[in-house]
Formats: sequence, C-alpha cells, structure tokens
Amino acid sequence: MTDTTSPITLSHTAAATPIAPGRTPWKREAIGFVLGFALLALLPLIFGDTYARHILIMAFIYAIVASNWDLSLGYGGVFNFGHLALFGIGVYAYSLLTKLAEFDPWIALFASGVIATLAAILVTIPILRLKGIYIILVTFGFAQLVMQVIISQSAITGGTQGLVRIPGLYVFDHNMVRDGKSAYFYIALALLVASTLFLRVFVRSRTGASIVALRDNEEYAISRGVSIVRQRMLTLAASAFFTGIAGAFYAAYQRNASIDVFGMSLATIILSMVLLGGTSTIYGAIIASFVLTIFAEWMADFGAWRPMITAVLIIGVMLAYPSGLVGMIKASWGAVAGRLKRPA
Repeated sequence: MTDTTSPITLSHTAAATPIAPGRTPWKREAIGFVLGFALLALLPLIFGDTYARHILIMAFIYAIVASNWDLSLGYGGVFNFGHLALFGIGVYAYSLLTKLAEFDPWIALFASGVIATLAAILVTIPILRLKGIYIILVTFGFAQLVMQVIISQSAITGGTQGLVRIPGLYVFDHNMVRDGKSAYFYIALALLVASTLFLRVFVRSRTGASIVALRDNEEYAISRGVSIVRQRMLTLAASAFFTGIAGAFYAAYQRNASIDVFGMSLATIILSMVLLGGTSTIYGAIIASFVLTIFAEWMADFGAWRPMITAVLIIGVMLAYPSGLVGMIKASWGAVAGRLKRPA
C-alpha cells in the first residue's frame, strides 16, 4: 500500500499547533511588551517638569507592587493580605541596612528583595493547609505583627517617628539630586520591566500553569501530582522578591521610612489597582496603577471628594466590565477590529 499523505500535508499539520484559549502568542506579547515599555521610556521627553516625573515614578512603584500581588491573588487564588507587609519589610530592610549597617545602597536594594522573600516563605508555613477567610486572617495578622515589631523597636527603627536621611541610590558620579529625577525615573522603569518580564515568564511556565490549576480545581490538580505545599510557597515567594525591591527603592527615593506603608490606606489603593485592572493579567494591574495614580493627582483639588469619586469610577468600570480595564480594552479593540473587517 502506498502512503498518500504528502510531506506538505504533514508539515502543515505539525505547524498547526493549537494555542491555549485566551493566551496571546508569545511573539505577539513580546512585541507589545517592547513597544509599551519603549513608549514609557520616552515620557521624560514629553513631561520635562520634575513633579510629573515624580508622579510617574510613584506609578512605577505601585505597578510593581500591584502586579506582584496579582500573581498570588489573581493567578494563585491566595488571599494574601500581608502583601503590603512585604513592601514595608523592603522599606525598612533597605533603611536599616544602609543607615545602620552602612551597606552599599545597591547591595541593600537586592538584599531587601531577598529578605522579603524569606518573610513570605515564613508566613506561608502556617497557611499551607488553610483556605478562604483563614488565610486572610493569618496574613493580615502577619502584617500587623511586623508593624508592631517595628514600633516596639523604636531605638533601631525610629518607631512611630520613622527614619529620615536614608542614603539614596547612585549611578557612578551622576548628580541624582539635580537631574530632574531622570535617573530615578529610568531606574524605576528598569525595575518595572524586570518585574513584569519575570512575572510573565513565570505565569506562562509549567509552574504557572500548575498554580492556576490549583486555583481552579484544587482536588483535580492534587490528583494529577501537583503539590499544594510547594506551589503555594513558590507563589508567595515569587510575588515577594520584586515587592521587597520596590519597597527598598521607595525608601531610597523618598529617603525616609514610615509605618504608614503598613496602613490600610495604601493597601486599599494597591488592591484597587489589582481589581480595577483585572486579575490574572499582570498587565491590568500595571495599567490601573497609572490610571489611578494620575487620576488621583488630577482630582487633587476636590479634597475629601477625591476618594469617593475614585471609588465611583472603580465601581462603574467593574460593573460594566467585570474583567476590569483589560476586559474593557479587549472589548473596545474587538469592536474596532470588527468594524474594520466589515465590508463597505
């Protein structure tokens, strides 16, 4: 019997590898990734004043923290309400390492991420077998415990007064005080690029797929050999490293450390960014960080009305698009593409 299947047919069949539903091909994502961050790198050419760059730097910091929280909350389904404590640990780790131990600022920056990761592993131990509200209670308690330790050790941490005159970062002999915040802008952008790249590679890996499997159907995932202990620890540890580095950069940029970073106000803002952007996207939290940071600044003249107007905006978007800003962008793009394809 002769084989009637041609080589062309075989190669065509092999090339038609199905793509997971809802997942953007990595080449297309890579192009969007490069273009998006290239546009951000050009912003100092548009916004030349120092204050505008300050707002963008703060948006970068919030974007790092929010997108890493999306990893544990969105992809992992772990209600880790101690995430902001990891940011605070980064703030104080950097402050103490540079001010008291006299570490080099760049070494302290990296070490702060490592310390935050170790803290995340520590808090993971009591929640390995917990679910739902019990995880929220334990992680929230962890955040309060860290704050109380910092307050009680006022001789070292400054207590409620905080720490001031913290050493900043440096770039060779460049004067980072009189450059209009350009150096800090590009350092913050570089950290956001590194964090986003790490998160996207992580969630697209087999480990990321197993984390999502545990979130969606825990019993089935465990029956297929996925370890809930290992994956939960990996999820929280992975979301902690750049969160700690963001806290360290925040301390270096502001040159002070305060227990306000453990407050519910900041936690509410960051959580709003995660939810408004759309969970399990990474990019959604980044987009929402820019939207809320810039919108809040634009509404500064409204005083006490500002948080209420912001809350109404978030509720409106979430009601219209439950998948957040990412869902709204996809819907808008689909509508535009549909009109372009429609015959005249």
